Amino acid sequence: MTQLRGKPVTDAMAERLRAQADALRARGVIPTLAIVRVGEKPDDLSYQRGAVKRCESLGVDARVFAYPADIRQDAFLAALDTVAADPDVHGILLLRPLPRQLDEAQVLRHMPPEKDMDCLLTLNLGRVFCDDPTAAAPCTAQAVMELLHHYQIPLEGKRVTVVGRSLVVGKPLAMLLLRENATVTLCHSRTKDLPAACRQADIVVAAIGRAKMLDAAYFSPGQTVIDVGINVDADGNLCGDVDMAAAEPVVAQLTPVPGGVGGVTTSVLAQNVLRAAARAANG
Repeated sequence: MTQLRGKPVTDAMAERLRAQADALRARGVIPTLAIVRVGEKPDDLSYQRGAVKRCESLGVDARVFAYPADIRQDAFLAALDTVAADPDVHGILLLRPLPRQLDEAQVLRHMPPEKDMDCLLTLNLGRVFCDDPTAAAPCTAQAVMELLHHYQIPLEGKRVTVVGRSLVVGKPLAMLLLRENATVTLCHSRTKDLPAACRQADIVVAAIGRAKMLDAAYFSPGQTVIDVGINVDADGNLCGDVDMAAAEPVVAQLTPVPGGVGGVTTSVLAQNVLRAAARAANG
């Protein structure tokens, strides 16, 4: 069994992304990401740290705009409008979910589509679903594609089962896979005989958000398995949606957790900011 690690993918992306950042800076354009955070949830802080570190290593400035967890809707909208109106900010990453007192739908209406770096807006998702090649897909969905491309895993004509139907991963990833002529089965927790749906695939993408849910019954020999899940198991250890100990003796290729898709996601985020900065620079 071969582990499909994320570091070789991010290393390969880094050379290309740094060159893009250097070219923009030579024109006087500083590619800049605004990370907007409400409260101090550990998951948000962890992702923020990783995103800032990765962006800055690639020549992208990352500014953090942090607000108290009890901020009122009107105050938060005013703050977001200020960030969005800054011409030096090329992209915005809004860390979600937001606290309950904030109306997320209304908040997203204050996000300029061209600065939406994680494809949160219906308009941008629609472009992905309409097969617009210029549309930036959600970072995690695109990270899966970057990993598949890096390891030269064929997609055309292959059967791919995606487990999870979220707008963050499952649904947009299905669209990206279809774009490359894969035959996609999109499954979820209520799919009848989910293990059988996974076993018949050439490639399985686990993105359902349940620790070690996919055990040996879900896999067959020779498969490629991409584990998108980030969970904590009963012992407090970070793990994916796949039971690695059960899958490793069966499948041919598997992404580890941690060390797989997660690290690629922040590189895709930086890539989206660079594209947005280039569009802004070119008018």
